[in-house]
Amino acid sequence: MRIDDILSSGGPVFSFEFFPPKTETGERNLYAALAELQPLEPSFVSVTYGAGGSTREKTIEIVKRIRERYGLEAMAHFTCVGATVPELHQTLQEMERAGIDNVLALRGDPPAGEQAWTKTEGGLEYSRELVELITADYPFAIGAACFPETHIHADSPEADLAHLAEKVAAGVDFLITQLFFDNSRYFDFLARARRAGIQAPIIPGIMPITHAGQVERMAKMCGSSIPEGLRRELHVRADHPEAMLDFGVAYATLQCAELLAAGAPGIHFYTLNRSPATRAIVSALKLTKPWERAIYPASISSPSASLGEPSAAS
Repeated sequence: MRIDDILSSGGPVFSFEFFPPKTETGERNLYAALAELQPLEPSFVSVTYGAGGSTREKTIEIVKRIRERYGLEAMAHFTCVGATVPELHQTLQEMERAGIDNVLALRGDPPAGEQAWTKTEGGLEYSRELVELITADYPFAIGAACFPETHIHADSPEADLAHLAEKVAAGVDFLITQLFFDNSRYFDFLARARRAGIQAPIIPGIMPITHAGQVERMAKMCGSSIPEGLRRELHVRADHPEAMLDFGVAYATLQCAELLAAGAPGIHFYTLNRSPATRAIVSALKLTKPWERAIYPASISSPSASLGEPSAAS
């Protein structure tokens, strides 16, 4: 089923992102996490590419298995890194033959060890071009990434938003944000996007915190800020894994509840191929249904509060 149709069917969507594992142990962990998350009936799941498009075949294989074995709608990430235009068409044709309905079109990251983005000879340079290639010949629903705190390679927030508007105009059906830890970043970005004429649904991307060092590395890598109060609470629990997990679940649950009560179309969870934290958060949200008790009924773009500074916890 197309994700744009899922989004238009009413109610918030919950989706989970996974990455192709590199080892047999990692693969077992992935499918164990899928089995544990399946009862939550996610609206869809997505599977990433490795850096430089290094897991292209593995990504498609996992997406096919998720659809066939678990009966879940699965979206393949799709980048233009390391591929010529004919190779991109070949991959899209394979996805279409596999019955895949949704792709997340991304420019992609450089291969491991490389810092600068370099266009592949005979390939594409921008994600907008990838979207145009897909819409010209294929029936997929197309998702794309957006960046509440601005893409790390963008010249300015204004330039980043202009590029996003071009990408959406080329045929993007929905957007998923990069991870963020301060909801005001999402609300401010949403308001700017709507003023720029971008009307596609914008799904917040949330990563439950389970390890301080890991989340700080991830945030630095993608240019997401960690509010000082949150950073302080993480460091207090750095040597106490259970306390860190409890706090991370609580923080993400409150973050998601505020977003959903404000009218966000759903939540996309960056699971890192683990299930316990995400399972606890989604279970609590489905039980309490914060979207049925809107905090900001007038406008999602101008809430009166955010989760930027959590209070101290014991």
